[in-house]
Amino acid sequence: MSETTHERTGEQTVVHRREFDAPAERVQQAHTVAEIFSQWMGPRGSRLRIEHFEPRTGGDFDYVVEVGGGEHRFWGSYHEVVEGRIVHTWEYQGEPGHPTLEILEFRELPGERCALEITSVYASRADCDAMVSSGIDGGMDEDFERLDEALAHLAH
Repeated sequence: MSETTHERTGEQTVVHRREFDAPAERVQQAHTVAEIFSQWMGPRGSRLRIEHFEPRTGGDFDYVVEVGGGEHRFWGSYHEVVEGRIVHTWEYQGEPGHPTLEILEFRELPGERCALEITSVYASRADCDAMVSSGIDGGMDEDFERLDEALAHLAH
């Protein structure tokens, strides 16, 4: 397990980095295989309901995080899905018209480990400010802790 770092690199950009004790291919699969993705996306105690999940270049997704009696819908499009890289946009139903572009890069490290770097590019400086102040970093930290657990389970 490692700590996630979050660095604002521009007016509209935040870069998130974390290392995982799993090969890059397995970490990428955790982002592209619905059965694995649903195990770690969302806060503890939540349930992920996948409405549509087509992680391929030109595909799209639509899922609902059920937590605390409420539902939070997210949708987006995959622009590129290749070995070591995913580029997609996503939007939150509660904030329509504010899409985010994310570039995920999965790099193999020695010892069957992976470095994941996610570059989030927001539509405006105001959108980036709002996401940073909303505590998105803490939510991502929790998601990645759950991803660590899912990856450990897959290894056995």
